[in-house]
Amino acid sequence: MPNSQTVTFLSDGTEAQGYLAQPTGSGKFPGVIVIQEWWGVDEHIKSVADRFAEAGFIALAVDLYHGQTTSEPDEARKLVMALDFPRVLREMIAAVNYLCGRAEVDGVGVIGFCLGGTLSLLLASKTPRVGAVASFYGGRQLDDTELMDIACPILAIYAGQDHGIPPEHIAHQREVWMRSGVPHEIVVYQQADHAFFNETRPEVYDAAAAEDAWQRTLSLFRKQLQSA
Repeated sequence: MPNSQTVTFLSDGTEAQGYLAQPTGSGKFPGVIVIQEWWGVDEHIKSVADRFAEAGFIALAVDLYHGQTTSEPDEARKLVMALDFPRVLREMIAAVNYLCGRAEVDGVGVIGFCLGGTLSLLLASKTPRVGAVASFYGGRQLDDTELMDIACPILAIYAGQDHGIPPEHIAHQREVWMRSGVPHEIVVYQQADHAFFNETRPEVYDAAAAEDAWQRTLSLFRKQLQSA
């Protein structure tokens, strides 16, 4: 079992927090920032961090809601609307810097889901310390400059039955990244729905798509992060 704990770190002079999961044993490990869905750092997001630790990564799920979680969509919507996004960006960058500052961490990547899928791409566009990014069904389109500012390899994952993300959104990302030469892979699981990776939501969970996406993510991070 991985070692896990809540940690705090400084973000622009104020305290931020996250759920840190570490492998057992000593040595250097690649690091991963995990960015939450709109539910918060709930048991699912913690389990993602734990899975990374079991796979040999040090994972930090940065808590953008500062301890709040919900399972109700209306409450989740209110929590998102209340976010101070400049503060969120500062805390995500601070989380990257915190992991990079740990002696046992060897390269840092970022993964995010839904809200976090968009934020993971935004984070990668704002700091050169991110060595790879895996974005799962991020709905809000970044502007072209932000998309082109991502210098690390990208894995962008979508669901064909996710009617909240139009195909034009995905096509535009592909066109911008191809035009700018950003290394990327876009995968669309045609029969899957939004949040298919979340095993706590049986109405949308797709085990086959989730496992394939997980293996693609591990492959990307193992290739790009060690000795980054």
